[in-house]
Amino acid sequence: MNLKEKYIELRKNNSAIIAANFYNLETLKGLLIAANEQNSSVILQLSKSSIDYMGLKTSVAMAKAALEEYNVQGWLHLDHGNSYELVRNCLDAGFDSVMIDGSELSFDENVVLTCRVVEAAKKYNVPVEAELGFIAKLGQDHDKGDKFTKTEEARLFVEQTKVDALAIAIGTAHGFYKETPKLDFGRLKEIKSVLPNTALVLHGSSGIPHEDIERAIALGISKINVATEFKDIFMKSLKEILNSTDNIDIRQTFPGAIRKVTELAKTKLNLTKQKEL
Repeated sequence: MNLKEKYIELRKNNSAIIAANFYNLETLKGLLIAANEQNSSVILQLSKSSIDYMGLKTSVAMAKAALEEYNVQGWLHLDHGNSYELVRNCLDAGFDSVMIDGSELSFDENVVLTCRVVEAAKKYNVPVEAELGFIAKLGQDHDKGDKFTKTEEARLFVEQTKVDALAIAIGTAHGFYKETPKLDFGRLKEIKSVLPNTALVLHGSSGIPHEDIERAIALGISKINVATEFKDIFMKSLKEILNSTDNIDIRQTFPGAIRKVTELAKTKLNLTKQKEL
């Protein structure tokens, strides 16, 4: 099953899938141990910075091999692709899905860039995700007025670009929150009503109360992105381990941090588990 088919299944069953970013072998392993034990499918995500860190060919080969080794149904997705060139490189390297993020461009510029990526992805039969509205990235001010995705603009954007998935701004942000965000569920419901055949994506899910994520799924979100929490739990756990031992063998010190990633991943996967086929 390719990811386009998975999106159709998720919409049909009013369900969702966790899309988790990984940063090294250890975080990848922690995610896939959880997915295997939960018998859950998962989307593995790589951002440009992670690709730059690990190398394009290395990170793709590692993800594909690990999915096979842990017997997990999963797909490799480019998260927040910031250029057509990066998208093309990822398509050529074997990514199962790509995102082009033109959300900081004008509406028309975003449409033009996204259309170009959709056209390039056709020959690979790979779904394309785009973003519309303002979802604050790390280091950006969360409060920029009404930058939520507008329902009519979302309809027009998908009509013009033919994207398979759309990340919408309904009150989330990337990174941790200083206070619990208030999601605009009414707007989500409106957007879903005009885009019944599009996978809607919730970015910035780290730190969002579980009941809010479950409500978002019930109202039409198909893909839940989680990144910051996995980085955080891995590093905090590793620091604690290293501060309590003089052991320099990473094969003995890293497993404890991997287990913490697995525990967190199980919690996230459980948010969608009962709703998946």
